[in-house]
Amino acid sequence: MTNRVTQNCRCATSTLVRLLAPLAVALLCAVTSLAHAADEFPTHSIRLVVPFPPAGATDILARAVANDMQRILGQGVVVENRPGAGGNLGADIVAKAPGDGYTLVMGTVGTHAINVSLYSKMSYDAVRDFAPVCLVASVPNLLVVHPSVPVHTVRELIDLARAHPEQLNYASSGNGTSIHLSGELFKSMANVQMVHVPFNGSGPAIGALVAGQVQVMFDNMPSSLPQARAGRLRAIAVTSAHRAPVLPEVPTIAEAGLPGYEAGSWFGVLAPASTPREIVNRLNGAIVRGLQSPETRERLSAQGAEPAAGTPDQFAEFIRSEITKWATVIKAAGARVD
Repeated sequence: MTNRVTQNCRCATSTLVRLLAPLAVALLCAVTSLAHAADEFPTHSIRLVVPFPPAGATDILARAVANDMQRILGQGVVVENRPGAGGNLGADIVAKAPGDGYTLVMGTVGTHAINVSLYSKMSYDAVRDFAPVCLVASVPNLLVVHPSVPVHTVRELIDLARAHPEQLNYASSGNGTSIHLSGELFKSMANVQMVHVPFNGSGPAIGALVAGQVQVMFDNMPSSLPQARAGRLRAIAVTSAHRAPVLPEVPTIAEAGLPGYEAGSWFGVLAPASTPREIVNRLNGAIVRGLQSPETRERLSAQGAEPAAGTPDQFAEFIRSEITKWATVIKAAGARVD
């Protein structure tokens, strides 16, 4: 009886091995193929989606990163502007793209921290649908006014807005962006009423402000700083907790009349969630190497951007903390986009 049982077990084991062998071979081939693909990556051009129009801070930083990636990886990096819905349209395109490392997005504090609390419906999950690659830079927003507005300080702007409720229009790059929320936070903390005028990107908003069609903006520094330096706009204050090294003479909003105020923007590269970690690491290495070059650091710093870098895991943790932070700000401001 024992011999028969042993023989049956051996037969069953042999059958199981025959059944599982093809699966094991297929799995081994798949793993080997993925490893081989990661070793050779990239073999053709990469698409870097910018979820805002050209000429804004996101676009400016994306093109700087693309130039470095192209030089380091040896393949073209094509910047593709896909604006709409406060950055959600471009981010959604990448969330649903193949996870092969060839489609990336320059995410922002809006697309990956603010919008999740601001919009009642989202077509993507800012955490689950993406593989963070690298935090690129943090940027303070710059409070600027058209030269015709008779204010030179934060206190004067508050006094003017209180004396003329809903007479001042402030521009933004779209509903849900950090530029929009910086204005909403200012209104709430200063107890003033200004009219929000959203544009499809920072470039068009700055153009309208320079033309005098709107009076105020809390713009990302890379796109507003050149206009302020040229005298076409007047810089009143920065939104960060500390003065910007590139504009040391310009005070923070907090020190100039609104204690406790702080807001800012950040930008980082993300891939679809299914992207293999080996490819994510290779992309991260290229971006970090680019951000460490003196030329790139000088170029970004000159525009008011602080180069960041770091690991994919550090960027993922940063995104989670930013979602929590901005959820509190949005709730306090009562902002909502349906």
